[in-house]
Amino acid sequence: MAFLYNIGDWFNLGHQNAYRKIELYSMDFPDDINLEQMKVYASSFGGPFAVMKDPNLLRKTGSTVKPVIYIFSASGNLISKINWNSGVLLTMGWSDSEELLCIQENGIVLIYDLFGEFLHKFSMGQEATDTQIIDAKIYPSTQGTGIAVMTTQFRIFIANNYKDPKVRLLPEIPKSMLDPSSWTILIEDRKTTCLIAREKELFKVKQDENICTAVIFSLDSDYKAIRFISVSFNNRHAAICSNAGFLWIGSSDLRTKYCEFNTGRMELPKQIEWIMDSDDPLKAEALVITYNSFLLIVGTNGESNIYPYNDSAIFLIPEMDGVRVLTNGYHEFIQKVPKSVSNIFGISISEPSSFLFESHRKFIERSHQSDEYLCLIMDKIELAVEECITAAGHEFDPETQKSLISAAHFGKGFINGHNPDEYIRTCKILRVLNAIRSDDIGIPLTINQFLHLTPAVLIDRLVFRKHYGLAIQISKHLNLSESRIMEHWAYHKIMYDKNDNEIIHKIAEKFANALNLGLSFCTIAKKAEEIGKTKLAIELLELEPNQSLKVPLLLKLGENRKALIAATQSGDSDLIYMVLMQLKDTTPLSKFQMIIREFPLAQNLYKKYCLLNNITALKDIYLQEDDFLAQAEMSLDEALDSNVKLDSSLLEISSNYKKAHKELEAELTDDHRKLMKQQKAFEEKYSRPFYGLSLHDTVKELLVIGDIKLAEKVRTEHKMSDKHFWYLRIKILGGNYQWEELEKFSKSKKSPVSYEPFVEVCLKARNVNEAKKYISKCREDKRIIWYNRAGLYEESAKLAFELRDTQSLFHIHNLASAANDNNLASKIENLIATMSSKK
Repeated sequence: MAFLYNIGDWFNLGHQNAYRKIELYSMDFPDDINLEQMKVYASSFGGPFAVMKDPNLLRKTGSTVKPVIYIFSASGNLISKINWNSGVLLTMGWSDSEELLCIQENGIVLIYDLFGEFLHKFSMGQEATDTQIIDAKIYPSTQGTGIAVMTTQFRIFIANNYKDPKVRLLPEIPKSMLDPSSWTILIEDRKTTCLIAREKELFKVKQDENICTAVIFSLDSDYKAIRFISVSFNNRHAAICSNAGFLWIGSSDLRTKYCEFNTGRMELPKQIEWIMDSDDPLKAEALVITYNSFLLIVGTNGESNIYPYNDSAIFLIPEMDGVRVLTNGYHEFIQKVPKSVSNIFGISISEPSSFLFESHRKFIERSHQSDEYLCLIMDKIELAVEECITAAGHEFDPETQKSLISAAHFGKGFINGHNPDEYIRTCKILRVLNAIRSDDIGIPLTINQFLHLTPAVLIDRLVFRKHYGLAIQISKHLNLSESRIMEHWAYHKIMYDKNDNEIIHKIAEKFANALNLGLSFCTIAKKAEEIGKTKLAIELLELEPNQSLKVPLLLKLGENRKALIAATQSGDSDLIYMVLMQLKDTTPLSKFQMIIREFPLAQNLYKKYCLLNNITALKDIYLQEDDFLAQAEMSLDEALDSNVKLDSSLLEISSNYKKAHKELEAELTDDHRKLMKQQKAFEEKYSRPFYGLSLHDTVKELLVIGDIKLAEKVRTEHKMSDKHFWYLRIKILGGNYQWEELEKFSKSKKSPVSYEPFVEVCLKARNVNEAKKYISKCREDKRIIWYNRAGLYEESAKLAFELRDTQSLFHIHNLASAANDNNLASKIENLIATMSSKK
């Protein structure tokens, strides 16, 4: 089926090799801009272009006027201009982040943003500065945007990333009286490579290699010199033009030749650019050559087509899926017709998508032929719908997009369980593409370029161009975060608005839902601080709800007190320590201590720090605060650590306890001081170590020595309890086997600890007879236990019988049986039987 639809600018370069030229914008430059007298430097991916007067024309007229650089959007809207006031400008180009790179003859690279604001500069090396450069190339590298320069000595220096310019020298080509006639940069095996032509010779030099390689390629036609080398956007294809007008077209490694083509023209082409395949970014089957007033399009099969222009100013801008053409009157796009578009709108096409498109058109016309077309493709309806959706994405005309999307919508109604994700995705992308392609915005991206850049990069570019409203709408439309847009808008306000109060009000209003949007006032405040608006930065930080985020910047701004408030409110000990250390280093000690007194948490953490690192500072704090309790405890800890000073420190410690109204602690301290004084006397008297012992051990030592009266005196003076003293006396007497003394002591008065300790020391010494004396004095409920422990089972059984304790009798019976005392066991059985009969 053949249905002509918007194919007026299609042309073929061989069978099924259709190309088309699409008008993007009608250009309307200011009166003083004539591209015939200009040099044009354009950015790929629908980016802006910079123009300036051709330096060759200025030299011919003898003008010494500094050039003016104009920066336009792709739709021809003037964005900014730069009045050049630096050195001799050699060439320009754009980075992947749309920054303008201006290269001077002295090897200095100056970098400007879209709005002509100078950002920074760097040098391509001292040699480039000393010897000057004659040409430069700006190229996409694996590390970003690279710059290559050729010096007057024909030495080539490269920097693969202008943001981190590490300049390196490529290998030199062999010396000769002849100058290089052409050179270009390509990326081969992820390394920057340079092809250099010198008359008929061609050399290849590569970074990280030490040798220059002579390259052999087969050009059958006669020629004297290579005049032009062009490498494709993807670095896979190359074209070489000779002085005789012959083109060698092949792979970039120069090993495979696609064809040779005679342009029929002896003059040097202005530009040669490859048209990349819109369906397969690795393929390129045609290239575009510009001459004065016409374009020559040559296919890799040798086919060609000419486009005449009424304008001698024709500039080519290579893209990943085509070539943009810029003239004084128009901005156009040449691309290979995508297969999905060709399948629908091509001549003599009978593809399912073409029938679906026609069926939908007939359906709108209410024609019965709609059903006939549908019947032909029902088994391939899914493929037809998919192609209509894909074709819509490749179209620039909104009406054509609508027709194709409508046809896809019509067709998917005949598919059971159709997944609409791709349909919805394409519709969303088309809305975005149509918005950014408008004359006001001027970013003519194709769908392939959009997907390659990613939506996030596109939004960044809109933000950098200050299209904040559209960027936010696209973010919402694609469910992306709006935080970067809002932050950049705030940066712009801070940079260019003069009224700080108004800035604060507007930012606070826009950032009302900051947490949900993932926004932080700290990042905005940091920007304000960078440009010297310190007061504004501090006010912005007051709006930040996350206390921990604002502390570092407050410290940087010198707002130590506010930083301490924020740190304590956050509860983060690490943050508090960070503030304390800076405050300590930058503030007089007395003022520092006064400040931290207002913040208990910070003060406590500082005390902890001092305890580990600076005891003297901690003492100073306690003295300043009259914290007598802390002073007493610290002195006590120090005295205990160094036992030698303990007795001399106790008086001061007691005094501090009294000042802190800790009477009990003060009394204990005085008692211990008195005890230590006594211990020194005991040491002199008995020549035994007493000093430093506890009251318990001191009394114990006196009892061991046998000085009972002195032990009694010490225990009375220091209020040792009777129980404590009796336990000690019993233990010492039993341990020394002083049974008579032990018995006398037990009869001296009623025991405050009962008589069980007496039994225990006797049993410990295995003196059962002595133990029996005291068991009878124990409580009845305990006697059976002690008889059993002493092995006096018969006495235990009698007592249990008297107490009518059957359970104990059974237990004693088991013990007797275990001891093989059958006689006793029999007696116990009789006792148990007697008790049972009496019941």
